[in-house]
Amino acid sequence: MTSTLDYVEQLPKSLHRYSIIWIHGLGADGHDFEGITPALDLHDAGVHFIFPHAPLQPVTINGGMVMRAWYDIMEMTLIRKVDEKGIYASSDAIHELIQMEINKGIPSENIVLAGFSQGGVIALHAGLRFPQKLGGIVALSTYLPTIPQLKTEAAETNKTTPILMVHGMADPVVAIQAGKMARDGLIALGCEVQWLEFAMQHEVIYQEIDAIKKFIKQCFNQ
Repeated sequence: MTSTLDYVEQLPKSLHRYSIIWIHGLGADGHDFEGITPALDLHDAGVHFIFPHAPLQPVTINGGMVMRAWYDIMEMTLIRKVDEKGIYASSDAIHELIQMEINKGIPSENIVLAGFSQGGVIALHAGLRFPQKLGGIVALSTYLPTIPQLKTEAAETNKTTPILMVHGMADPVVAIQAGKMARDGLIALGCEVQWLEFAMQHEVIYQEIDAIKKFIKQCFNQ
């Protein structure tokens, strides 16, 4: 299987044993998180990093401006009206990337999805709906509007996949209340969620990167 998404990749320095698919936020691209990998200290562990580019599309809250987006955002409220069709389409595209790695011989449990903001929505939605068990899901500064759908669509095998959610207490873009609602909804589904919050805004800080590194190494039994 090939991917319908373009992407940036970083190859492992040793035998390819694990894969991390890192999904950027609204208006960014796959290069956005390339620089984070040295701090994660995983290349020597045989980790292949994949940073997909979201499609270019108009975004309603930005006056219809065309930018890279995983789905359209219609409004900025705590309970947002969402582009469900876009979320599903992007999640299916991430499933293609996962399957691409599996086809290389990488066990699904050796694959982690990570996403920031809008990318976190896709990481959670795609990860929980994937039919084979994944190694883990990292969801940063995000929310999850598809909890009602996941009540029936989440794969039983991935309800036990470890999830790390991290949020900024002063996030002005995705309110921490929205993140907590997602956390609580996932826990109600029976998911295993580790929740961390930091004194930060809509960003990624060093303490957070350290927590991500520890979480991923646990997922990969490092």
